[in-house]
Amino acid sequence: MKTKAVILPLVLIAPLFGADDDWPRWRGPWNNGVARGDAPLEWSDTKNVGWKVDIPGRGFSTPVLWGNKIFLTTAVPVGEPVTSAPPPQPPPGGPGGPPPGGPGGPGGPPRGGRGPGGGAGAGQEHKFIVLALDRKTGKVLWEQTVKTAVPHEGYHGRYGSFASNSPVTDGKYLYASFGSRGVYCLDLNGKLIWKKEDVPQMRMRNAFGEGVAPTIDEKNIYLKYDQQQGSTLITLDRMTGKELWRVDRDEQSSWSAPVLVTHGGKKQLIVAGAKVRAYEPDSGKVIWEAGMLGSNQIPQPVVQNDVVIAMSGYQNPNLLAIKLGGEGDLSGTNSILWTNQRGNSYTASPVLHDNKIYILTDNGQLSCFNATTGEAYYRQQRLPKPYNFKASPVAANGKLYLATEEGDVVVVKMGEQFEILATNTMEGQFFVSSPVISDGEIFLRSDKSLFCIRAGK
Repeated sequence: MKTKAVILPLVLIAPLFGADDDWPRWRGPWNNGVARGDAPLEWSDTKNVGWKVDIPGRGFSTPVLWGNKIFLTTAVPVGEPVTSAPPPQPPPGGPGGPPPGGPGGPGGPPRGGRGPGGGAGAGQEHKFIVLALDRKTGKVLWEQTVKTAVPHEGYHGRYGSFASNSPVTDGKYLYASFGSRGVYCLDLNGKLIWKKEDVPQMRMRNAFGEGVAPTIDEKNIYLKYDQQQGSTLITLDRMTGKELWRVDRDEQSSWSAPVLVTHGGKKQLIVAGAKVRAYEPDSGKVIWEAGMLGSNQIPQPVVQNDVVIAMSGYQNPNLLAIKLGGEGDLSGTNSILWTNQRGNSYTASPVLHDNKIYILTDNGQLSCFNATTGEAYYRQQRLPKPYNFKASPVAANGKLYLATEEGDVVVVKMGEQFEILATNTMEGQFFVSSPVISDGEIFLRSDKSLFCIRAGK
């Protein structure tokens, strides 16, 4: 780890019009994984479960919430699966690297065959569906099939789906991206307002699958399409779906969602890949860039004061804490405040709160750093069991919630000392979508079901 001291002026994360009890995007109201209010500490299959609803099809997008409605996406196969296979994918951790768990949480046990385009599910017709559920009861309020199509390429059989891009809402409209299948704007009653389907047909590394959430502000929607060749960033008018600009990116496959910040009264769109770049939201012009982060970049950047923190955790892992205000190539300059190469997250996005950044590795090691200086309060602490993670941690009222592939959700006390508060087991569940916390409730999406965790139930 390398550090440089600095005095930090203020930068603002662009607001997303959220009410106090809402979770409008996959990393929560402030884009840092932190909820407003509190959440239950303990639950089980028979304790504090408000409701459980089975979700049709296969999808690992993290839900979003507004008022009394929960929104999520899924893809339901129709017809017979295609099982003719190209050369098999490497196993997790093999020559091609572990599969991605991008925003919204690609994941789930293997299902389906390999199609002609590579990956599970390719060559089989699917319905691409947006669902709205009542947050109090779990009742399905509406279901909208926005497209029926045969995907040209599949996903990783365990950690992928055709519905891994989390939606986003401003409280009036819901924006759902299905990657190569297009992006769709619906009102909160399920009416389709507009759609854009002339988007890149992506070819992902080793057919690992797609999974980048859209980013919105008061005017635009920003869509990142990083793939093996032909990566691009596209911006649409949020009200009409009209394309405003499109810029090429010299990047290969990455899965982190863009983040909007305001610095010095001007917005910047922060986009991470092998390099971190800031774009002018109105034009697509690059303001600054810094690198290198390494390949297969997945965690979403976080922002505090005037510092952007971005990381990768695969080959040549790196973390960069970058001071805003510079222009051009910031690599190797005083704009890089601190770096870290050990214990970085490969898949999970970090939680940033109270000048502390919490970083979780795929094999269950948790670290906590001072976000200003990079000082480690603790590093690579092991959890009670040998867990695996693709879901990103979330936080509420001093508690950090870690949802595992093994069906446990481990609760850790936030602060400078590592302390386990609780381990909550949901038998037979597989968590890869990230938890959602709102108004004292936790919503957990597994590979099969959606749970509402509510105290006193």
